[in-house]
Amino acid sequence: QELLVESGGGSVEAGGSLRLSCTASRVTYSGVCVAWFRQAPGKEREGVSSIDTGTGSTDYADSVKGRFTISLDNDMKTVYLQMIGLKPGDAAVYYCATSFDCPAVRPEAYTTADFRYWGQGTQVTVSS
Repeated sequence: QELLVESGGGSVEAGGSLRLSCTASRVTYSGVCVAWFRQAPGKEREGVSSIDTGTGSTDYADSVKGRFTISLDNDMKTVYLQMIGLKPGDAAVYYCATSFDCPAVRPEAYTTADFRYWGQGTQVTVSS
């Protein structure tokens, strides 16, 4: 059984909205870093946003700041990524991942090696 399960992806027109969910199947997000990454075809996986579930601190890549919002559900088992004003450049497979601590760099500089557990990904398609 997978530890992290993403859902909420889909196909929208430019300017549309989606809310992605990352649900922990066997644990709670207590005092860990949960991040969202995305990977477009032919590109490297890039960090998009993160939340420190212990402090509530959030961070965003410049490319999504002001359009994406990361949040933690009160049950501490689901992290959301609310995306508005979607652009064709946002199209990618979105992954959530966890680490004991959020790396002390901007999300754009996150690497996959910084995070231990990963979900299977959910596809986001944005048409122009």
